[in-house]
Amino acid sequence: MDNFIVSARKYRPATFDMVVGQASITNTLKNAIKNNHLAQAFLFCGPRGVGKTTCARIMAKTINCENPTENVEACNECKSCVSFNESNSFNVHELDAASNNSVEDIRSLVEQVRIPPHIGRYKVYVIDEVHMLSQAAFNAFLKTLEEPPAYAKFILATTEKHKIIPTILSRCQIFDFNRITIDDIAKQLKYVADSENIETEYDALQIIARKADGAMRDALSIFDQIVSFAGDKVTYKAVAENLNVLDYDYFFDLTDHILATDTAEILLLFNEIIEKGFDGAHLISGFAEHLRNLLVCKDPKTVNLIEVGDSVKLRYTDQSQKSSADFLLKALDIVNRCDLSYRTSNNKRLHIELALLQTAAILNQNTSSGSPKGNEMAAPKSPAPKASTPAVTPKPTSAPPSEDENKSEQSPQKSEGRPAKPLSIKINKPNQEGDEKKKHEPLDVLNEDDRPEETFSEEQLLEVWEKLKERYKNSSVTTFTAINTYKPRIRENNIIELDVDNLVLKDNIFDLKPEILSFLRKHLNNYAVNLDVKIVEVQKVQKAYLPADKYQKMVEKNPNIEKLKNDLDLDLIY
Repeated sequence: MDNFIVSARKYRPATFDMVVGQASITNTLKNAIKNNHLAQAFLFCGPRGVGKTTCARIMAKTINCENPTENVEACNECKSCVSFNESNSFNVHELDAASNNSVEDIRSLVEQVRIPPHIGRYKVYVIDEVHMLSQAAFNAFLKTLEEPPAYAKFILATTEKHKIIPTILSRCQIFDFNRITIDDIAKQLKYVADSENIETEYDALQIIARKADGAMRDALSIFDQIVSFAGDKVTYKAVAENLNVLDYDYFFDLTDHILATDTAEILLLFNEIIEKGFDGAHLISGFAEHLRNLLVCKDPKTVNLIEVGDSVKLRYTDQSQKSSADFLLKALDIVNRCDLSYRTSNNKRLHIELALLQTAAILNQNTSSGSPKGNEMAAPKSPAPKASTPAVTPKPTSAPPSEDENKSEQSPQKSEGRPAKPLSIKINKPNQEGDEKKKHEPLDVLNEDDRPEETFSEEQLLEVWEKLKERYKNSSVTTFTAINTYKPRIRENNIIELDVDNLVLKDNIFDLKPEILSFLRKHLNNYAVNLDVKIVEVQKVQKAYLPADKYQKMVEKNPNIEKLKNDLDLDLIY
C-alpha cells in the first residue's frame, strides 16, 4: 500500500506560474530575476496558507538555476535544480525562527553566511516566522542583513509584520501576500480533483473555499477530509453535512417565509436549525450575507460580486426580484444590530427570534403605509375627503366634548338634497404617531391675535413649576431630576432659563420641550413663553486639607510660624 501524501504537499506549486492568486508578486519577482535586480533581503508577509514559503523556495531554486527558461522558470535539469528537488541542496538553508529564535542561532547563521556557494550563484537563507526572533537575535542579525556578501540572499516570511522591528523592515523589500479569492481556490480544487479522478460539484468546492478563509493550504486539507468522508464523489450535501455549515436552502426558505410574513414557519424553521446543532451566531451572520447577496442581485451589473456557483446565482436573482431594495436594507439593519448585540444577550434564542420576526414585520408596515396613518380610519369604499374640506373642526376650548357631541360628530348627517359625505373619525390614543402635535392642539387653534400674554412673577412661575414636577414624578425620572434639581429663572422677552449640568438632561428636556412649553403657557396664561436650557459647570467641592496643606495656609497668613518651626526644629506629623 502506497503512503498517502496530503494534497497540500503533493500539489505544492513548483514554479511561479503554478502559484495561485498572487500574480502581481510572482510577476515582480520574475522581472527582478530576469533583469538581475535582486535585493539582498526580501520580506514575505501575509495570512497563513497563501504561498509565502512556497514563493521563497521557488525563488531560491530559480536564481540558482543554470539554464532558466524564457519565462524565467527553473529548468529542473541542471545540478542545482536536481539537488534542490532532492532536498539536498547546500545553497538553500531554511530556518524556523519559532524554534530557533535565540542569539546563538543567529550567530551560527551569520557564520554560515561567510562560506560562498560551491554550486550556483547564490546562497539563499529562508527564515520562516521571523517575527518570533527575540530582540537580541534581531539586533545580532541587523549588520549581516544590511551588508551581506554579494552571494547571500535572505528571504524572511511572517504572518505578523507588525511584530518586526522597523530597523529590519527598512532593510527588506516587502511583499504583502493577499488572501486567495474563493473562485481561485475553487478552481485549484477542481484541478486537484480532476487529477485524482474525483467527481465534484462546483457548489461543494465553493463551500470548501469559503470555509478555508483565503488559505489554499487549509482548503486542500479540508478537501482531503471531505474525500475521506464522501469517497470519489464530492457533493454539496456531503460537504455541508461534514463541515456542519448551513445549507443555502435554509436561507432561501427563511427568506420566503419572511416575504410571506408566515411567522409560524419562521419560528419552526429556526427551531429546526437549532436542533441540528447550528450556532445562532452562524445563522445570523449567514442570513446577513444572504440578504446582502439578494441586494447585490437586484442589479444585473453587480450579480458577479457574489462568490457562488451559477445555479445558486440564478436562485439569488429570482428571489431578489420578489423583495424590494427598501425591505432588504431595513432587514440588513435589523440583522446587523442583532449580530452586534448577540454576544451580550442573556436569552440568545429569543434575541434571534425577535430579529427574524421584526424583518417580517417590515412588510406589514409597508403594506399599511398605503392606508391613512395614525388614528384616522376612513369609511370603506368611499373617496377620501379633499384637503380643502376639513373633516372635524376642533374647538378652541380645552374642555373635552360631551358624549352627545361625540356621537353627533361621528355619525354622518344628511343635508337636504345632498348625500352624506364620509367623515373621518379621530380616536385619541396614547403613544401613537402624531400625538406630540395633538398635545398642543389648543395652542395651534388659537390665532396669534387671540393668544394671551399676561405677565407673571417669579413666585407664580415657581408655583407652576411645582405642578410640572408632579406631572413627571412618576412618568419620567430623568426629566423630574432636571426640573427638581434646578430652579428656573425669568429673563427678558418672556424667556424662562433653566441650567443643567450635563448633556443627557439637556437632550431629555429638549425632546419634551413642546410638551413642557404647552403646560407652562397654559398655566401662566402667556403663550409667548419660551424655554432656554443651558449646560453649566458644577463647582468643584474643595477637598479636605492634609496636614501639609493646613501648615502652608497658616504660613501664608502668618510667616512667623515658619520661623518658629525652624527655631524649635519641629516636624509635621502626618
